[in-house]
Amino acid sequence: MAAPRKSRSEKATADLTTGSSAGPVRELTLEESLGAQIRLLRRRAELTGADLASSAGISLGMLSKIENGQISPSLSTLQSVGRALNVPLSQLFATFEEQRDCSFVKAGKGVVIERRGTKAGHEYQLLGHLLGGSMVVEPYLITLHEDAKPYTSFRHQGVEIIYMLSGRVLYRHGNESYEMGPGDTLMFDCQAPHGPERLIEKPMNYLSIIVYPRQED
Repeated sequence: MAAPRKSRSEKATADLTTGSSAGPVRELTLEESLGAQIRLLRRRAELTGADLASSAGISLGMLSKIENGQISPSLSTLQSVGRALNVPLSQLFATFEEQRDCSFVKAGKGVVIERRGTKAGHEYQLLGHLLGGSMVVEPYLITLHEDAKPYTSFRHQGVEIIYMLSGRVLYRHGNESYEMGPGDTLMFDCQAPHGPERLIEKPMNYLSIIVYPRQED
């Protein structure tokens, strides 16, 4: 007996729930992280395995085992590889360190910082930060108290997501304004002028997450 055909809505729901076949990601060992980072740096430098092995004074076989995470190289060997790649030793461990980069902030313990808009009565609590990676993610809990004033001149790089927690606000982005209440979300390009245009119901809280590329030193 043939199985009943799924409706379009049922198919869409199934697609959403099975859209990713990815399972739990296995955490890399230190040796695997080192190997992956060395291989990445070697390819960026447009070096063959033989080129790097020769410059570092090690055999091609040893380099192959290092890049595949099969051995734990000595510190002196890693220093030689780093010199051959013209990078500091710490950069060889970058992948392993980023993998473990984590930030945990207890409720009410976010760091209160000063940003544009602070003088207008907007309070910013930074909820965490990561030291590595190619992107910077800044999560803020923003509170607008009874004495807060509208401020629509925010302008900076990146993309911002605002999720309204309490209160009501008319939020402006570019030439458009959006009335937001609890549960509403706004996502936008931060290079256009933006900010709360009218504070309808105070006090108010919203989560702001700003994402932008990390600048190279």
